[in-house]
Amino acid sequence: ARLGIVRGLDLAQACRERYPRSVSLSLWVLCEVAIAACDLAEVLGAAIGLNLLFGLPLLAGVVLTAFDTLLLLWLQRYGIRTMEAFVMALIAVIGGCFFIEILLSKPVFSEMAAGLIPRLGGPEALYVAIGILGATVMPHNLYLHSALVQTRQIGTSEESKRRACRYNLIDSAVALNAAMFVNIAILVVSAATFFTRGIVVTEIQQAHVLL
Repeated sequence: ARLGIVRGLDLAQACRERYPRSVSLSLWVLCEVAIAACDLAEVLGAAIGLNLLFGLPLLAGVVLTAFDTLLLLWLQRYGIRTMEAFVMALIAVIGGCFFIEILLSKPVFSEMAAGLIPRLGGPEALYVAIGILGATVMPHNLYLHSALVQTRQIGTSEESKRRACRYNLIDSAVALNAAMFVNIAILVVSAATFFTRGIVVTEIQQAHVLL
């Protein structure tokens, strides 16, 4: 974000400017792989969700999910703020639903608070921690964030750039903590509904049992 505000460059442009072509191309390939891996989870997750909700075949769900991308590109014509508001509305719905589910699942709040203290009791716990971190901080966001900040109206003076950097720090902190609370809610609801009843989760299709 600071790179985009102060230099007016996104991370990809800065890499192209500073590094040899071979390094820039290698970074580009690595980023494409990271984006593909991330998108694969998103597309499959949406397809499985449509399958659970409407009985739609997975292949049809994947094709339908591809149109989501076109929808977001279409929304861009109304400006980046409209798209951000649309995404925020979706996140608010998810957060609200999980808040209600936490109340319905009646977890032991004292144990829940104690569970927030990090404890790595073995390799499996470490994998869970890495998974949560990877679901929150995605590699391509490092490139995206430095580009998105340039859509805002930022003055050319040093003071206005400092102010923009300060606001972006707050923006990032709020966004990451909101994502953290959604991740916490998923774990809490799963523990309160599955673990307490001795239900072993072996596939994502069991997700709707949470309800």
